[in-house]
Amino acid sequence: MDWLYSVILGIVEGLTEFLPVSSTGHLIVAGDLLRVPWQKNVLDTFEVVIQGGAILAVVVYYWRDLVRQASTINKDAGVQRLWLGIVVACIPAVILGALFGSKIKALLFTPTVVAWALIVGGVLMYFIEMRPRPATTHKLESISLPQAITVGVVQCLALLWPGFSRSASSILGGMLTGLDRPTATKFSFYLGIPVLGGATLLDFVKHKDDLGAAGLTNVGIGFVVSFIVAYFVIGWLLRFVSTHDFKGFAVYRIIIGVIILVLIYSGVINNLNRA
Repeated sequence: MDWLYSVILGIVEGLTEFLPVSSTGHLIVAGDLLRVPWQKNVLDTFEVVIQGGAILAVVVYYWRDLVRQASTINKDAGVQRLWLGIVVACIPAVILGALFGSKIKALLFTPTVVAWALIVGGVLMYFIEMRPRPATTHKLESISLPQAITVGVVQCLALLWPGFSRSASSILGGMLTGLDRPTATKFSFYLGIPVLGGATLLDFVKHKDDLGAAGLTNVGIGFVVSFIVAYFVIGWLLRFVSTHDFKGFAVYRIIIGVIILVLIYSGVINNLNRA
């Protein structure tokens, strides 16, 4: 049955990594509901590796743009500004993760914390959508350094509060600084490449020995499923945000958060720490 766990968790990761609903939260709850028989350290490492599949999906989806940017970065001021902004936006998360990442995992990786993060994040998302700020930036290459720094700082909410969602915090941070919805979403995708890619690589190097317990075939299945699902989710989300706001995601977060709390207090979900 391990291959089935891999498929389901790969689907969950691919569906939720770039939607503003928290992949970490959904994986914690899914792993508990499925009663995955792997030890916590094995499951944690498995989830980090299949996250790499979702990151690869972004690289493949944008590979033409990435190649073009790489070939013109030495002479294109807009591309230089974009990637300087991405580098600067990564710095707060890198510092926070290095200083407090292990402590946050040890203290806060529980379904209850995730549930409240989903609810609070949903309320904030709905409030921001009810009071939208005028969009002043409509292209990735036009994102200013202060805007990028703001997105990077707001993104740290996802590190400080598991379940808040890196995608949600970075997209909302972008919208608060004047990015239109599609541009904020694209910037969140781009920002995920170094942030999630670096975290995945570091975690893999530190805990690669744990993968044997899950089975390399199962890890490969989860990685591929995550990649395929995430690739289609990226395209769908870009089309969605061009004509819709995030109120539906906000309502979903609140509802799923309440459901998780009910399942915890009814004993269906174990509230033990996942770290």
